[in-house]
Amino acid sequence: MTRTAIDRRTFVTGAFATGALVASGAALCGCADGESKNADGKPTQASPLELTADAKGATDTTAEANAAVYALLDFSDERERDFATQGLIAAPAELEIVDESGKVVWSQKAYAFLDAEDGSPAGAPDTANPSLWRNAQLNHLYGLFEVMDGIYQVRGYDMTNITFIAGETGWIVFDPLMSVECSKAAFALVTENLGERPIMGIVMSHPHVDHYGGIKGIVTEEEVAERAIPIIVPSGFEEHAVAENVYAGNAMGRRAGYQYGAFLDRGEQGALSIGIGLGQSTGTVSYLSPNDTITYTGETRTIDGIEMEFQMTPGTEAPAEMNTWFPGRRALWVAENCTGTLHNLYTLRGAEVRDGNAWANYLMETKARYGSQAELTFQSHNWPHFGNDVVNEYLENTAAVYKFIADQALMYLNQGYTSTEIANMIELPDALARTWYTRQYYGTVAHNARAVYQKYMGFYDANPVNLHPLAPEDAAKKLVEYLGDTDAVLARAQKDFDAGEYQWVAQITNTLVFADPSNTSARLLCADALEQLAYRAESGTWRNVYLSGAKELREGTTQDDAYRAKGSADVQRAMPVAMMLDYLGILIDANAAASTDLTVNLAFTDDDPYLLTMRFGVVLYQRGVQSDDADATLTLPRLGMFAILTNDEDSIAKSVQIKGDPTVIEKLTEHLVTYDFFFNIVEP
Repeated sequence: MTRTAIDRRTFVTGAFATGALVASGAALCGCADGESKNADGKPTQASPLELTADAKGATDTTAEANAAVYALLDFSDERERDFATQGLIAAPAELEIVDESGKVVWSQKAYAFLDAEDGSPAGAPDTANPSLWRNAQLNHLYGLFEVMDGIYQVRGYDMTNITFIAGETGWIVFDPLMSVECSKAAFALVTENLGERPIMGIVMSHPHVDHYGGIKGIVTEEEVAERAIPIIVPSGFEEHAVAENVYAGNAMGRRAGYQYGAFLDRGEQGALSIGIGLGQSTGTVSYLSPNDTITYTGETRTIDGIEMEFQMTPGTEAPAEMNTWFPGRRALWVAENCTGTLHNLYTLRGAEVRDGNAWANYLMETKARYGSQAELTFQSHNWPHFGNDVVNEYLENTAAVYKFIADQALMYLNQGYTSTEIANMIELPDALARTWYTRQYYGTVAHNARAVYQKYMGFYDANPVNLHPLAPEDAAKKLVEYLGDTDAVLARAQKDFDAGEYQWVAQITNTLVFADPSNTSARLLCADALEQLAYRAESGTWRNVYLSGAKELREGTTQDDAYRAKGSADVQRAMPVAMMLDYLGILIDANAAASTDLTVNLAFTDDDPYLLTMRFGVVLYQRGVQSDDADATLTLPRLGMFAILTNDEDSIAKSVQIKGDPTVIEKLTEHLVTYDFFFNIVEP
């Protein structure tokens, strides 16, 4: 059975499309004569406010707000730019990486607008926060860099850096990017400039896809097995990699497109930096299971003559994460615990909430263990920081930001303030706010404060009215019923827009959209308001989500797979049996399967046996148990369960033996759902 989460309809300039979803840029457009046309080129009903679906420039209010940023920050302080350029060995004149089909999966060429004609940094336009513009220019610096003798990074070849540590005979690689095509191109740049050397070890600092997805661009599964190449990860890595990218992978992937600006053009009115890089590559994601796990702080490994000591930092930027100390070089790898920007306690794509207090305390532990010796820090995003004094300041100030947010959010929480109230109250101390590497390019103080509230208090703000609120569409329809004349509401909203009250305009017009998605004026005015919020945002991710929302309102929801990374089944195939059975439960529409009653022995040939029961559409299982009264016994390898999950009939026939009810697999899979990736976000 194929089903989307809700009945999705796609807006096309005041009407609903009855066929396929509208491709990006093919629907609502502003024409030269001011007349809007739909995907067939036919005129649509004119907006009462004479709004168009064109992207707009900055309003005077937005331009003034961005100009004021220059007085808030010291733009003459170029230390971060100096660190970002230090050690450059080589870079191609233009960088554009394509996959086998010729699709561009990563481009620095698209950001050429960040440079003036003479190659110097271009000045920020009115449509960009000058602080974010500066960060984008630093992330536009790409190529092969020498961090220090024997440590090299390729930066700007993906969202993440890939790091090469020179051993006695080959390379130890840290965090091999997100896409195979990108890591392959980076490895080629290293080989071209530093000579051909084999991969002797791989360290993956944490289980986010941009830190492991490119692994097959530098090694093959066969090579790892034949040469016993260690793939070193922190304890819990694989469990969390699977849980994040499989259990909630569809929704998270769709939301990531908003966060990373996957649907946006790059430019002065489009996507800029996301603070930890320029965005997300859209190449092939791969996975190889780790074969060496670090379990405690102080644990060491020596690979190809290079000694490494690991510091476990679980619950910081990822549920499983670790820093690495190189005692022979007095160099400190800080993974994604320091990134040259304020990071996320909650990430907009969706993820487990992170512990700001633990994050701060682990960084102070880092300082205590290595601060007296460390001469540089380097990391999986952005650029290194050099000098012992700088390193210690960098660690402490980064810790202070997360500790401040965690402590102050809890202080306000205990005074009875709600999540939304706290987000509008909390501000960093001036000294921290003016530090370039703690600016809000990726995470923000506002949404991180809400994350602290969520961690300790959950979704409920204690107001009984909010205990079980109406669904957004139902609430919007009732509000519109009370408001009465929507044209009058829109006229007032237009006046508020002209006065620069963009957040309120976005809120009220989006309510009108949820009440009636075909309300052209509401859609277009909401889009215009989101666009101005984007232009003022210092956070690259906030800019992207605002602009992505505006694009959806103007053009409808795309179904173009070019905006997605090319996934592989590597992560799913790596799932242990228990996680596969959990995922089976997630995939089943329990209401549709409510009458299904099954007991199945799973006799795995390469794992422990399991007893699976299905009652009321709910999948339950017991490890190490079999039943004499089971409806059927399936004898199968672990990957036979993967074949069942994917309903791969050929693989099932080859790998699964059935004793008992011959229709048991059909009954198990009858009510599996498939997900619509391109679901609506800013409209019902």
